[in-house]
Amino acid sequence: MSYHIIAAPSTEDLASRMAEECPDRFHYHPTAWNKFPDGTDNIEIGGFTPHNVLSDQHVLFLASFDNNDTTLSQFQVLICLLQSFIKSMTIVLPFSPTGTMERVVREGQVATAATYAHMFSTLPGTGTRLMVYDLHTLQNRFYLHGHAVASLHTAIPLLQLYGEFDAVAFPDDGAAKRFGPMFENVDTIVCGKTRDGDERRVTIQDGDAQGKRIVIVDDLVQTGGTLYESAKVLKA
Repeated sequence: MSYHIIAAPSTEDLASRMAEECPDRFHYHPTAWNKFPDGTDNIEIGGFTPHNVLSDQHVLFLASFDNNDTTLSQFQVLICLLQSFIKSMTIVLPFSPTGTMERVVREGQVATAATYAHMFSTLPGTGTRLMVYDLHTLQNRFYLHGHAVASLHTAIPLLQLYGEFDAVAFPDDGAAKRFGPMFENVDTIVCGKTRDGDERRVTIQDGDAQGKRIVIVDDLVQTGGTLYESAKVLKA
């Protein structure tokens, strides 16, 4: 199956490489992501000039929700594409930035994972496949409904193909539950945070790090602080 690629600004290099390496499978159409002087979108999607070559074709949209402005622009392009008589739409979203906001702890908070899922679910057309890598919680897939279906993927198993290590360490129990089953034949180490007065410290709660080559796997990275503290404890 061949795909016509439309790419968000930050994924254009990836789209170009895909088309160069597999020209029989991928055809990339650059999009002009311009703005009017007042800051509103002035977008011209590739593949429509001098005529619509996307009609009745499979479209692969490489998305990147790196900020709210580009996210809104991409939803506008997605709606236009889905109304252009394409055969199918596959959206690749390598990272879901709202993945941790799937629930609220008090009234008034916005569960942005649910609102983004609603936006995907109400896209026009007969069906959209949303490919997401290493979604924070697997149950987020059930927020999608209607015309959108989640296709969940992970790159974590590649570590065992290309990495050289004796053990895998998880900074907390949540990461261990999320990715532990993927390392059944590898020694595992589970860390955790403990409170020492006003200070929270990372300690090894299960497993032995002595003399081992260790790879640390977490289910979410924001500042990297937990990874750093876990690495210090493991090295010590």
